[in-house]
Amino acid sequence: MSHTQPHNTGDGVQPQEWTQAFAAKSDDAFGEAFASNIVLEATALRKPLSGRAAVQTSMGTASRIYESLVFTHQAENGPRTYIEWEATAFGGTAISGITILRKNDAGQIEHIAIHHRPLDALLTFSAEMGRQTEGLIEPGHFYTENDTNRQATRQ
Repeated sequence: MSHTQPHNTGDGVQPQEWTQAFAAKSDDAFGEAFASNIVLEATALRKPLSGRAAVQTSMGTASRIYESLVFTHQAENGPRTYIEWEATAFGGTAISGITILRKNDAGQIEHIAIHHRPLDALLTFSAEMGRQTEGLIEPGHFYTENDTNRQATRQ
């Protein structure tokens, strides 16, 4: 049986707006699931992003950077959903992580925490996010190579 969109959930992971938005690789698909006051915190961010427009742009961009992404495990506890994932980007570089989604009483996602690993892939991902969102998201949210140069001169 063929699927109309890429299959990106493993056994035991419920397809939901979040996973389907990654499969669609669309800013708009993410925005539909978000509360207007959504906050995104992530290891790829130097500081949180707030508001539907900025988070929607960030997540849509991230979904297009991944060459592959599969959600592998899921657990729920009250308004929180924990989803582990495995991805590739940048010519096959493996990236893994966990995402924590918190929903409000209306069922909209109001807080996201995303944790990437390993560090080198995370830094590359963050820098690429910064390049691709330049002019769309205010500066200072993503890692740049200049951050490393500043650290080296402080030591």
